[in-house]
Amino acid sequence: MKLLVTGGAGFIGSAVVRLAIARGHQVVNVDALTYAACLENVAPVADNPGYVFEQADIRERQALDRIFAEHAPDAVMHLAAESHVDRSIDGPSDFIETNITGTFNMLEAARSYWSAKGKPESFRFHHISTDEVFGSLPADPSIKFTEETPYDPRSPYSASKASSDHLVRAWQETYGLPVVLTNCSNNYGPYHFPEKLIPVVILNALVGKELPIYGDGSNVRDWLYVEDHADALLLVVQKGEVGRSYNIGGENERSNLELVQTLCTILDDKSPRADGLSYKEQITFVTDRPGHDARYAIEPARIRNELGWRPSVTVEEGLAATVQWYLDNEDWWKPLQNRQGVGQRLGVKK
Repeated sequence: MKLLVTGGAGFIGSAVVRLAIARGHQVVNVDALTYAACLENVAPVADNPGYVFEQADIRERQALDRIFAEHAPDAVMHLAAESHVDRSIDGPSDFIETNITGTFNMLEAARSYWSAKGKPESFRFHHISTDEVFGSLPADPSIKFTEETPYDPRSPYSASKASSDHLVRAWQETYGLPVVLTNCSNNYGPYHFPEKLIPVVILNALVGKELPIYGDGSNVRDWLYVEDHADALLLVVQKGEVGRSYNIGGENERSNLELVQTLCTILDDKSPRADGLSYKEQITFVTDRPGHDARYAIEPARIRNELGWRPSVTVEEGLAATVQWYLDNEDWWKPLQNRQGVGQRLGVKK
């Protein structure tokens, strides 16, 4: 299968690219190489004859039309998006332009290409989204997001992703474009851009900086190892039912405080502090960000029952592997820390 992957130099997209190539698929990686993208993420497959990179912005329709015509993909996996909630609070316009207008351009370019090819039934447009579109959950562990949960986005980021989800569904209903959708929980793992919670904690810990936790650390997330997510996404694009959405979760709920404490314990074992104290001594509670959702949790019964997928690692196993990856790959993350906004507190505007 030839896959056109947007955002393939980003965190989740690059995991998809690496796994797709490993499984023998052809990949056309379309990425604008904005601040959070890094071609080093796909360096392990860059020389593979089945891999092609196209630097292009999904906000530029003409470039997309050329790429579709030139490469003739069998399916699209649309991951390109602005994805940092804190950045969306400080500058929402980029999120509207990329996540909404960019998705519109992708849908129209895909529809034009699909129509020109005679509307093949085998074509797929797979839109990759987030559980944040569903809003916030109460503390009750029996209540989780399902595919039928009403949308209730609370940030510019989640609102832009909700809008793109609705566009994708509308293009299927109106034009018959064969689409599938997925909404995932919080991803983590190797190649995670160093502005998100887990890499921030790891890298701050190693240089003796404070480990910032919003509010009292009680906000709960379901954590999904990125390589498990990539596996699920490739399954959905190949076997998902047209017009169907699938929630992909890690089945690993943890509060932010619990997560950071686990990371500290792993770091204490793998790279002990010189003074013999625990990295937990560096934990600092900071002012919460505006509109910080209390809890996200995915109920992944549909993808489990219909497609037979489940996550393969616990959060403890995945965090240990992630910490080790950062310890072993300083030459990857060190240059990224010089990028604009990395290491700074964002998302404090109201």
